[in-house]
Amino acid sequence: MRARVAHLRAWRGRHPRTARALWWTATVLSLVLVLGALLLPNRLNGLHVNRFTRLPVEAVLGASVLLALPRRPRIVAAVLGGMLLGALTVIDLLDMGFVEYLGRDFNLVLDWGLLDDAQSYVADSFGRATAVGAAIGLVVLIVALFTVMALATVRLSNLLMLDSQRSTRVTLLAATVWVTCSVVGLQNAGVPVASYRAGDALINKGRQVRQTLADEAAFGKEARYDTFGATPPDQLVPDLRGKDMIFTFIESYGRSAVEDPIMAPGVDATLATRTQALAKAGFHAKSGWLTSATYGGSSWLGHSTTLSGLWVDNQQRYSTVMASDHLSLTKAFGKTGAWDTVGVMPGVQKGWPEARFYGLDKVYNAFQMGYRGPKFSWSTMPDQYALEAFQRLEHGRTGRDKPLMSEIILTSSHQPWAPIPKMVGWDDLGDGSVFKGIQAAGRKASEVIADGSASKQEYGKSIAYSVTALTEWLERYGTDDTVLVFLGDHQPIARVSGDNASRDVPISIVAKDPKVLDKISSWKWTDGLKPAHNAPVWKMSSFRDRFLTAYGSTPHPSKG
Repeated sequence: MRARVAHLRAWRGRHPRTARALWWTATVLSLVLVLGALLLPNRLNGLHVNRFTRLPVEAVLGASVLLALPRRPRIVAAVLGGMLLGALTVIDLLDMGFVEYLGRDFNLVLDWGLLDDAQSYVADSFGRATAVGAAIGLVVLIVALFTVMALATVRLSNLLMLDSQRSTRVTLLAATVWVTCSVVGLQNAGVPVASYRAGDALINKGRQVRQTLADEAAFGKEARYDTFGATPPDQLVPDLRGKDMIFTFIESYGRSAVEDPIMAPGVDATLATRTQALAKAGFHAKSGWLTSATYGGSSWLGHSTTLSGLWVDNQQRYSTVMASDHLSLTKAFGKTGAWDTVGVMPGVQKGWPEARFYGLDKVYNAFQMGYRGPKFSWSTMPDQYALEAFQRLEHGRTGRDKPLMSEIILTSSHQPWAPIPKMVGWDDLGDGSVFKGIQAAGRKASEVIADGSASKQEYGKSIAYSVTALTEWLERYGTDDTVLVFLGDHQPIARVSGDNASRDVPISIVAKDPKVLDKISSWKWTDGLKPAHNAPVWKMSSFRDRFLTAYGSTPHPSKG
């Protein structure tokens, strides 16, 4: 071993130019890695050159600490510092991804479970092999990042000690420059030269953790109070007795679908055509806006916010609500004893204990509707098939002694919006095999997912398809006593909805009985399936109480 080490050291003497080049390369790379980690923004739109030409105060402080430590503690501190920079880099990258897809930063307390959901999404959309490969590659990259970052900080700490006096003078000079730049507000292309981004990021994450823990306790108390929690069954929705109620969520159906210049023409034409078709069948609609509790994903937060009357904007709140006895809007119908209740959930592929909270007597998941056709990326079946299965299994059953209250989640407009199903003849649906050719001829997810323009176009088509499937089903199978409430659960991701897009989603109530829509005339909603731009906008959490009140429910609060 000693001989090998001596041989390697002798190699430097035999090849001095190569050794010098490698030394400088390793040093420069170490400096780039450390400064890059300290200056890396946590937003994709912040990745500009001027963000990396700043002087980070953390580098000055780190050099000061390392210069003051003996050799062994210095190496330990350098390794720990490198690992901290690796962790900070990972968190910054997670923030970028979460802002892009969910419109918010990564939450250190709540969001680790969503990474598993992300892997499931990749597996469902692109195949299990791709998901496993991506997961393994990600783990390897993270381990490599931590290792390389620790080696880089150790190398720079050793470089400082080659001439500690000179390093001390340079560090003092850097500190002076930083303070001066900070005091005078010196900027480079609009960005302050004096940076404290890494420290500020750590402080913000610490604040987020404290707020999350405090919110958990406060929300638990909020969830125990319920305006209608003690309302007797006979005083819940008396004005809807005898009606077949259908509450439907259309995946990612947001304001952008109706108002974005690229997507709106096709979607708006569909809404206009379907409004006219429903009117010919005797149905009329009123539409407004709700501001969703989520954005870009986590659809279950939008569902639970709408139906619970609580603002459920994170996973902890969701878990609290699902474990509570808070009265969901759908459970209110079951509580009366006047309705049978059922859920149609083509996106559910495992146990779903949430059925208890939603008060559903029976739930049909992806494997219980007889579908034998192909998947359309993440979506297990086309919306048209799911609706026809609902008709066959529940809505069209004869001999029912109670009306039906249904919760239906439509999934064909789920990202990545490729391939998209097309409408077929309702009598030709069969077991879904008819969709094999449509799926094979559709666009590949890989062609669309990274292309913003293509994503917008295909997203718009998917919304038009879902709205068409739902309203054609209503036109075909709806009766004088059918009442349909349908809405989006959230806006699509920023690549489609645009930066700084609102969180608004359309909501419509459709019925033949004019008394149903008369009950909400005071809401000032727009006639038809398309809400006007200036139609009322409510928080999604306010819908439950407004709906229950409009249809005759009497408040009797419970305080838990």
